[in-house]
Amino acid sequence: MRFTDVLGYVAAMLTTASFVPQALHTWRTRRAGGISLGMVSIFTLGVALWLCYGIVLGAWPLIIANTITLVLALFILGMKLTFDP
Repeated sequence: MRFTDVLGYVAAMLTTASFVPQALHTWRTRRAGGISLGMVSIFTLGVALWLCYGIVLGAWPLIIANTITLVLALFILGMKLTFDP
């Protein structure tokens, strides 16, 4: 495995993992008032586009990280819309 791939996987793991505490906190408290709907919507769209970019390039670190991050972002967006309409 090349150093650039390792670097990509480590960066992907850290940025993806950063969403887990927010998702868990929002789920446990059933509150999303502190989350900006605009930010999470734009971020979710951006992650979806990064995923498309990764697919076009065939870049597995981008594909894996952005697939997981997209799922987490959609989960947070769904909770925002459900708990804080």
